[in-house]
Amino acid sequence: MSGIITYHCPNCGGPLKFDPKNQNYACEFCLSRFTEEEAKEAKPEERGNGQGEPLLYACPSCGAEVVTDETTAASFCYYCHNPVILSKRLSGEYHPDYVIPFSIEKEKAVDIFNQWIKKKRFIPRAFYSEEQINKITGVYFPYLLYSCRAEGTLFAKADRLRVWVSGNYRYTETQTYEIKREGSMPVKFVPRNALKKASRELTEGVLPYETDKMKPFSMGYLSGFVAERRDMEQEDFSEEVKAEIRSFAVSSLKNSITSYDSVRVQDQSVLLEDETWEYALLPVWALTYHDQAKNEMYYFTINGQTGKVCGKLPVDKGKLLLLFAEIFFPVLLVMLIVGYLI
Repeated sequence: MSGIITYHCPNCGGPLKFDPKNQNYACEFCLSRFTEEEAKEAKPEERGNGQGEPLLYACPSCGAEVVTDETTAASFCYYCHNPVILSKRLSGEYHPDYVIPFSIEKEKAVDIFNQWIKKKRFIPRAFYSEEQINKITGVYFPYLLYSCRAEGTLFAKADRLRVWVSGNYRYTETQTYEIKREGSMPVKFVPRNALKKASRELTEGVLPYETDKMKPFSMGYLSGFVAERRDMEQEDFSEEVKAEIRSFAVSSLKNSITSYDSVRVQDQSVLLEDETWEYALLPVWALTYHDQAKNEMYYFTINGQTGKVCGKLPVDKGKLLLLFAEIFFPVLLVMLIVGYLI
């Protein structure tokens, strides 16, 4: 498919959005609900654009032109709020293999944010104002997932000590053993952020996901959310991921050597077989805040499946100074009184 698509309600023609809470598709106009199969039967409206990869699209609902980044694959019309999917940007080599649908709805995400921010004392009010909180957005971020089978072998020498005292002498007996450990370790879906403009702290701070609940990709899950298309390839982090797996495999083999006083690794090897890379869109609730004075971006994110929280927060210097004053001046007063009495 190419161009722009929207999913419409079979009953009234209104736009359908995926509902994380009920795991179905909802129409905000007539309040009808549909299963995935029913939503697929309602053929989405598609409009071609003939412009390759444009930064502008025409909203199928109101006709307004809306600007998008070149990696954006699902968004909203800023004028009528109609959800649209730029299907061409998720076709061919950019067609995802999997998706984890949102299971946390926006109201729940806002509640998680409010509970979390209560524990933070020095955050600027602007970061958690009502206007700011309303900007929290559900985003499907692109990840590349690496899988393989790690075959490891480790050779080591291990010492076992026996110490005893006889008379005025202390004796130590050292027994040295040659150890060999082998093992096969399946590795499934090691994720890496595949969007250059996304902060790695933001996208990987919400990991892990329950990948056993991934579903084959379907455009309908994106309706009502923002989605980004990957612009990175496996070569961008292949060596890093493989080194991480090899290190973990060697550590696992070494940790299996127990009941010895010391272990010295002599040789090790890890072969990675049945390697595969797959592409998935994973859900994140994201709230960003730009500190114009420092020209720095801060963020708060929630794993859209598990609810795990990650954030990089600004600090209100005024609140810190107030705390300093609340502590410093009473202590200073006490010191002056004590000094006067002495």
